[in-house]
Amino acid sequence: MASDAIGFFLLFSFFLLSPVVSVVSLLAPVDASTACNSTLDPKFCKTVLPPQGSNNLYEYGRFSVAKSLSDARKFLYLIDRYFAHESNLSPTALLALLDCQLLSELNIDFLTAAETTLNDTDKLLDHQAEKVHTLLSALVTNQHTCFDGLHATESAWSIKNGLYVPIHNSTKLYGLSLALFKQAWEPHRKNRNHRVVSPSRVPRRKTLLFHEVAVGRDGELPLRMPGPKRELFERWSGRRLLQATDAVLVNDVVRVSQDGSGDFATITDAVNSAPVDHNEFTGYYLIYVAAGVYEEYIVIPKHKKHLMMIGDGINQTVITGNHSVGDGWTTFNSSTFVALGQGFVAINITFRNAAGPANNFISGDQWLPMAGVPHDSGFH
Repeated sequence: MASDAIGFFLLFSFFLLSPVVSVVSLLAPVDASTACNSTLDPKFCKTVLPPQGSNNLYEYGRFSVAKSLSDARKFLYLIDRYFAHESNLSPTALLALLDCQLLSELNIDFLTAAETTLNDTDKLLDHQAEKVHTLLSALVTNQHTCFDGLHATESAWSIKNGLYVPIHNSTKLYGLSLALFKQAWEPHRKNRNHRVVSPSRVPRRKTLLFHEVAVGRDGELPLRMPGPKRELFERWSGRRLLQATDAVLVNDVVRVSQDGSGDFATITDAVNSAPVDHNEFTGYYLIYVAAGVYEEYIVIPKHKKHLMMIGDGINQTVITGNHSVGDGWTTFNSSTFVALGQGFVAINITFRNAAGPANNFISGDQWLPMAGVPHDSGFH
């Protein structure tokens, strides 16, 4: 059996660059060749940026993100065309294509969010810069996950070559977008003497997310919820909530228990009960999961936003499964738990994959692919 180690394969990929750009020079027009010199692949960069004229680094960054978004839409269209001939594909090939389709849709969402933020201002607050960095980083890993699935099923179909080249090209383009973003926007954060003031058109967010607050010394959670819900939570968990000025708003609380004493007997049913496109200003939808071993394959869909899941403790509340690549699942679909919804938080829960070492693909441990918006999601 696999070890009890918790594996989270967050869909990130970080590119380490060292651009030598002063904050003062960011607005100065430069030619494409100069802008490309500090990227990982200057030659490729020069084929992407407009060859004529000059722009500042912000404009090159925006151009690259827009180019990436256009490329992501074309790649999704290419995948969708294969489904027109799905009768010619094996079940494993279809699984791989479905993974790529979902991951491509996520990439479009990520790039759309990044483009909106970057087009709004040249100066980003720290939390805005961190979010855009994370979104652009996730693109590359999503492409790698798509490629892994196709590669694992290559013996089952012959049209894979029609996707390999587009995957390779888009991966390079997404990496370039991240590099140009880091050149233009991240020097603001590295320069301690440069204070970034929020532009008037960027409203200050008053609602706190869980990663922005501190947990109490004895593990008390800084949650704020209506009186009756608070009493229920403290009775279920056996501990009081932290009395703090900075607390995270919880809008509703439901309980999962296998003995039938809760609102739901399965975590999947509780997730399905969560409201669609839950707004962060409304507060988290909290699912309390009582102690037990839950043999479920759980997906938090992207329209289930700001879900918080709290268990009775590590090795007390356990979510487990045994899907593996060795049994014919793709890398993405072999996961026990997938979080796609923005703002997901998990606390005091063990995630386990019980597939045997012979069926796993990383030193006997089955990593759990996580897709979502990692900037404001977390596991504690």
